Amino acid sequence: MPAIVIIGAQWGDEGKGKATDLLGERIDYVVKFNGGNNAGHTVVIGNQKYALHLLPSGILTPGVTPVIGNGVVIDIEVLFDELDALIARGVDVSKLRVSANAHLITHYHRTLDKVTERFLGSRSIGTTGRGIGPAYADKINRVGLRVQDLFDENILRQKVEAALDQKNHLLVKIYNRRAISADEIVDTLLSYAERLRPMVADTALELYQALEDDKNVLFEAGQATMLDVDHGTYPFVTSSSATAGGAATGSGIGPGRISRVIGIVKAYTTRVGAGPFPTELFDASGEFLRANGFEFGTTTGRPRRCGWYDAPIARYSARINGVTDFVLTKLDVLTGLTTIPVCVAYDVNGVRFDEMPVSQSDFHHAKPIYEEFPGWSEDITGARTFEDLPQNAQDYVLAVEKISGARISVIGVGPGRDEIIVRHDLLG
Repeated sequence: MPAIVIIGAQWGDEGKGKATDLLGERIDYVVKFNGGNNAGHTVVIGNQKYALHLLPSGILTPGVTPVIGNGVVIDIEVLFDELDALIARGVDVSKLRVSANAHLITHYHRTLDKVTERFLGSRSIGTTGRGIGPAYADKINRVGLRVQDLFDENILRQKVEAALDQKNHLLVKIYNRRAISADEIVDTLLSYAERLRPMVADTALELYQALEDDKNVLFEAGQATMLDVDHGTYPFVTSSSATAGGAATGSGIGPGRISRVIGIVKAYTTRVGAGPFPTELFDASGEFLRANGFEFGTTTGRPRRCGWYDAPIARYSARINGVTDFVLTKLDVLTGLTTIPVCVAYDVNGVRFDEMPVSQSDFHHAKPIYEEFPGWSEDITGARTFEDLPQNAQDYVLAVEKISGARISVIGVGPGRDEIIVRHDLLG
C-alpha cells in the first residue's frame, strides 16, 4: 500500500493527533519521523485527554504498531516516563518499535540548550530547552549517540568521552558551568538499556516489509512546515525536517512510496517561540482566539501567539509538501465573531506579495492584506455534515479552500475525536 504523510502546514499545534486518530482504525503502522519531545500532540478520546510528546499518537489506537523512526532524537528518560504514564492509564504500549539508528538526547544536550539560549539573550530563538538542537548538531557533526550504542558499553563510553572533551570546555570556560562527568552520562544511559532492548529494531526494514505486505503506513511529522530547518522561517525553526520530504529520510522508506500528503491547518494561526508572524494579534481578538482555543503549548504550557488565517502560508505549505488534502481544525473556535479576517497576501514596503517572500527580511516586514468574511453565532460542535454548518461557516470554509492550494477534506468542529465533518475520505 502507498504511504500517507501527515504534516503541520503552519507553525505547529494544528491538531495532527486528531487527524491521526481519525485514520487510526484503518492504519497498521504510525511512524514519527522527526523531532523529539519538543512538541506535543493532544488527543481527546471520550472524556480522556492524552498529551503525547515523544510517542507517535497511534500508540493510543489498538492494533496499530507505533514506530519511532531514525530521524527522531530520543530522551530515554522522557520516553519511559511517557510510556509509564500510559501504562498506568491502561494503554497497551507493547507494540512500540524504536529505530536502532535514532539519536539520543543526554543531560549535556539539555544543559547546552538552556545555557546557549540564556547566553543569546534578546537574540534567542525560543527553544524548549529540551536538548533537541544540540542533539541534532551532534548528529550532523558525527559525534552523536545512537540507540544501538546503548548495547555496547565500550563504544558508548568512547563516544560520550569524545563528545564531552569539547563540551566541557564550552560549559566551564564560556558558560561558567560545572563540567559533566562521562561516568554520570554512561551510567544513566545504561540503566535504560535492557528495558529498551526489546523495542529496538531495524525499523526501515520493518516498514518496507509492511508496505510490501499491503499494510497502511502513516507517517506523522513533529512540529510543522514553517518550523522546518530548510523551508521554515529560519533561524526561528526546529532542527529537523518537518516536511513531507522528511518522512522518507527520517524513516528509511523510498519517497516513491508516498502517495498522499495530508496537511493540517487551524481555522486561524498560532505560533510558539520567537520569529516572524505576519497575522499575529495583540488585541482582544488575539485573546479571544487564545482563550476559546485553549492555546497553550502541550509540551511547555507556554501561551501561543495567535493570529488570523494566513492563506499564503497555506499555499506555500501545499506547494512544499505536495499536499493532497487539508484537515481544517478548530473551526468552532471562531464561533461568536462578527467578522473573520483572512490574510490573502502581504504588503512589504508598499509592494504586494501574493506568495511568501523568499527574503527573510521581507517576511519580517510583511504586513497582512486581509479580506473579511461574516462570522456566525450558532454552536457548530454537533455538525456532522457540511450542510449542518451555518451558511456563513460554510462560506468561510469554501473561501479558505479556494485560496489555500488543496481541497479541505476534513473539518474539526470541536475537541473530541468524533467532532468532525468528513467531506472526502483521506484514504480514498
